[in-house]
Formats: sequence, structure tokens, C-alpha cells
Amino acid sequence: INWGIYSVPSFGNEWFWERWKGQKDEAYVKFMSDNYRPDFTYPDFAKDFTAEFFEAEDWAKLFQASGAKYIVFDSKHHEGYTLWPSKYSFNWNSMAVGPNRDLVGEMAEAIKNHTTIKFGLYHSMFEWFNPLYLQDKAANYSTQDFVFAKTLPELYELVTNYEPEVVWSDGDWEAPDVYWNSTVFLSWLYNDSPVKDTVVVNDRWGKGVACHHGGFLTCQDRYSPTVKQNRKYENAMTIDRKSWGFRREAMLEDYLSAFDLIKTFVITVSTGGNMLMNVAPTKEGTISPIYQERLTQVGQWLAVNGEAIYASRPWSHQNDTINSNVWYTSKSSGQTTDAYAILLQWPANKTLTLGAPVPSVGTEGTTSVSLMGYSGQATLDYKATGQQGLVVTLPAISVLDVPCQWAWTFKITNVQN
Repeated sequence: INWGIYSVPSFGNEWFWERWKGQKDEAYVKFMSDNYRPDFTYPDFAKDFTAEFFEAEDWAKLFQASGAKYIVFDSKHHEGYTLWPSKYSFNWNSMAVGPNRDLVGEMAEAIKNHTTIKFGLYHSMFEWFNPLYLQDKAANYSTQDFVFAKTLPELYELVTNYEPEVVWSDGDWEAPDVYWNSTVFLSWLYNDSPVKDTVVVNDRWGKGVACHHGGFLTCQDRYSPTVKQNRKYENAMTIDRKSWGFRREAMLEDYLSAFDLIKTFVITVSTGGNMLMNVAPTKEGTISPIYQERLTQVGQWLAVNGEAIYASRPWSHQNDTINSNVWYTSKSSGQTTDAYAILLQWPANKTLTLGAPVPSVGTEGTTSVSLMGYSGQATLDYKATGQQGLVVTLPAISVLDVPCQWAWTFKITNVQN
């Protein structure tokens, strides 16, 4: 959930301040000159970050309905404004200016007390225009004044006060991990913090660390490999193709469709990842209907197909060998493995041809094929194509009986591979 002062201009993307005053991007400069007085500063936006419609419990219910198992709430982006009353962000936090509320605290309470979701926090290590950071940067990071006055105290404060079970670090890439003192913080987090037994972290803890070290790997935004990964990874991606923050100028075609999201999700899980799907609230504290709809649609799909997703593992194959519209996940119990073939496009010829599965026949159990969520035919007829592969006869399903709208899961039990 990307939310901050950038939600007030809600133009371009969440890097608004840096694009305007750092890069001096023409579109952002023109937006400001056309709409605001000449002496307007970025901090002047803060009074309009009102969050008057923010109801944490309503958000929590929506996230639960989406099928999410954890959230990552933006506690502070690169602008430096904290969404909690930090002692280390004087007059630049949500209690001092703007909504005059502890937004992190309200969200943490709602998630922990009203859902089964794990609560996580995003935190940016650097701040674009903080004088202490710019001073350290000018010294080629030979000094650490910003780290010890701002970054580390904030991280300790967040973990101690709100006990997140995911700590999602960002804004690290300009300086090495030794500048950020990352290993010292992580040692405390895993050994002495109040969440030491449950917490997980990502991989953004210093220049060159991403995609190499971390509890799970994010590598880069929208990281979406199509082959199995050796480490657990997360595809951090956006519903709005162009921005993590809310944009008033966004058009319908800028938003991923439910099918786009589910396809991305299926491929991500098939290759060993989780998907972190970004939602961008407004400055008033609302989640736009387009985001609500997408979250609800993914939740509806998971209500039917969740068995193929939750607690699943990558199978011996990810994409089918002859049907590019099929991606696999699997679950194993003892010596038995069930494969889940998730079909992105329904065949026109009433048969589903799969090249990867090796079916079992005999005393060890015979492979069966079923369509998840379909209440008609319990098991589907199929024929093996030699030692490997299946041709499944699809039932003639009424539009009223189609189990879901976008992608369909075929459970293939007791496969040999």
C-alpha cells in the first residue's frame, strides 16, 4: 500500500518531489507552474494529506477479501514523511502535519485484530533531500550521520512499536550495506527484537545486495521470471502499470485487468514466488473502486483455486511442454505428488492436451483429473499419450456452472513426476 504526501498532487508517480525538484522533469515542472503559486514547496502539500475517510478496518476487510496472506504498508517513502508519529521525523509525520493520526498504528491494529493476515511494513532507508543524507553522500558515505540520526532509529522504533512480521526495506541502492549498518540491525531483528521468531525481510539492504541476500528476494520491481527460481522470491508489482502512487490522470487502460493480474500471479507462483500487488490510496484515505474491484476479483478467483496456490510448491515443470497456456504448481504428501495445471485460455476443441504429466496406473494409485470448483463431473476422462502427457476431455459446461471467470485449475493426482 503506497501512501504518502505524493498522494496529494497525485500526478505522474510517487517520485513526484524528485522528478519536480531533482530531475526537473518538464511534465512535473509544467504541472506545478500551471496549478500552484510560484513559491509553493513540496512540504506545502502536507496539510492536504487529510485521510479523513481512512477507516483501517474497512481496508483490512478488503485485503482479507482479496485472499492476501500478508500486507506491506508504506511507513515512509523516499520523501521522508512518516505515517507514524516518529520521534526522529520532527514536524514531518502524520501526527504533526496532515491527518494528525498514527496511520501505521491504526492499520496494524486493524490487520492484527480483525483479519488472519500478517502485518508488514515498507521503509525507505534514504531520503532524497534530507540534508544529513546529502552530507553523507557528498562525503562518499565515509560519514554515517543520517544513518544514526534517522534510518536506524526509525527502524528500531517501527519494529518495537508495531511488531511487523515483514520488514520490507527500500531506498538502499546508492550506498553499501556497511554505510546503512544493515547487518547490525538485522542481527538485532532476528535475535533480540519482539518479532525475532516470526519476522521475514527482503533483500534491499545496500548497494549490490538485492537478488543475492535476504529472507526472500525481490531483485527489482516487477521481477517476473518464467523459470523456477532457486530462492524464494517476490514479484512486487503494481495494478497501475505506470505508478505505485495514486494518479488522478490515470486512464482505464493503465490498469491491469483481472486476467492480467491472475496470469502474472499464476506464473509467479509456478516459478516459486509470491506476488506483492500494489494498491494506491487517495489523499483522503479512500481506495478507488478500480482497485477495490481488482482486489475482489483476485479474491473470488482464489476462493475457487486457492488449493493450487496456498502452500504450493513449484513442480518439475512450470510451463507445459506443448501447451503454453498452462502453468503448473504442485503439492506432495509422502511419496504422492499432485500437480495443478492452471489453464489461461479455454480450448475451442473440447480437449485439453498436456505434455508434461506422467500419469500413474496400478497398485500405487491411479491418476485422476478434476476441474476445481466444478460441481458436475467429479473426475474427467483422459487418455495418456504414451509414457508422458494427457489428453483430457472437457465437460460441456453451462455458463452458469463455470467455476470462475479467468483461469481454470485442473487437479492431476498422483503424478509420477
